[in-house]
Amino acid sequence: MDCRQEGAALFDGFKKIADGLYLEGLAFDPVRNVIWYSDVIAGGIHGVRTDGSAFTTINRARKWTGGILMNADGSILSSGAGGIQWDDPDSGVGGWLLDTIDGEPVNGVNEMIPDCAGGLFFGTVDLEQIEKGEQTRPSAIYRLTQDRRVLLAADGLGFTNGMMLSADRRRLFYNDTFDATYAFDVGPDLTLSNRQPLLRQDDCDGMALDADGNLWITGYRSSSLTRIALDGGPHASFATPAGAITQIRFGGPDMRDCYITSVPRDSGDNLAVGALPEKNQSILYQLRSRVAGLPIAPTCFALGGGPA
Repeated sequence: MDCRQEGAALFDGFKKIADGLYLEGLAFDPVRNVIWYSDVIAGGIHGVRTDGSAFTTINRARKWTGGILMNADGSILSSGAGGIQWDDPDSGVGGWLLDTIDGEPVNGVNEMIPDCAGGLFFGTVDLEQIEKGEQTRPSAIYRLTQDRRVLLAADGLGFTNGMMLSADRRRLFYNDTFDATYAFDVGPDLTLSNRQPLLRQDDCDGMALDADGNLWITGYRSSSLTRIALDGGPHASFATPAGAITQIRFGGPDMRDCYITSVPRDSGDNLAVGALPEKNQSILYQLRSRVAGLPIAPTCFALGGGPA
């Protein structure tokens, strides 16, 4: 069986459930049975039910949200310009989880992943340069602890993007978008070391983990999903009817529902030079996977003055 056939055998059907200008951030909300997604250009964090009906929209005016996570109290964490915000979609209350690092305002945050100790890892992004359509400066990965201490984990990186933590918490994976998918070793104190390349790809974007211990990588110029082993070993490619794919997440009661956000193939390159999309050609698809995804645990921050 060739790689394309092997990949295709893992999925059934594609169903469009939402659209927008440039969709990217994704999170599955198991309590509300809702998919949360962001539109980095039109703004907002949007909730949609699995049948495609709208749930609600929060933080409507905020743009450049590349990452969304669930907190244990049901609040939504979202990255973007200025740092990380939190919003309670039930009460409408929200605020900043992180807006400074070492006393300096945050330029931007892209992807995030829980550290399985109540906090999260996050990657910075140079939104100031992106908005100008100019070359971005180096980025870094930080850890935000449950008690909101900000710890530098790795710096001097390219363009940090999709991020996952292995089930045993021993490896952190991230996409350095214009270069490769990398893995860090994670120490008992959750420090990062020994960065190793796993997959060379010059458009790597979103990332997910399945229950069989494989990484799924998306590319902002590619309509294919790439599956690789955690050691970077043999991989399979699944060609999709989507445009280019910016993010992937698993969800549903059995974690076999799969959600991908797609954009036209030239959208990412246009964005890099300041050319913004004007038509709703970015799609959120639902498909059915024959392999379950690995659940993403919520963070456990105390928000709004109360416990998580």
